[in-house]
Amino acid sequence: MVLQYKLKSEKRWKKYPGKDKLKFPVTKYDFRLLNEAKTKILVDKSNYAKVMKRFRQIEFFKRR
Repeated sequence: MVLQYKLKSEKRWKKYPGKDKLKFPVTKYDFRLLNEAKTKILVDKSNYAKVMKRFRQIEFFKRR
């Protein structure tokens, strides 16, 4: 899975480098989750908490 982010005012999505490397708090960004091939959007534009909640759910069921 690929986690992407962008400032709410920007148009281009970037690969997420990690929470500590962001210039602003996560509340100022939009996030989305894609499959590994970047062909399907698993979670559309949303806040950090919602995207990470879904990410953890997918990881949990992948490992079952």
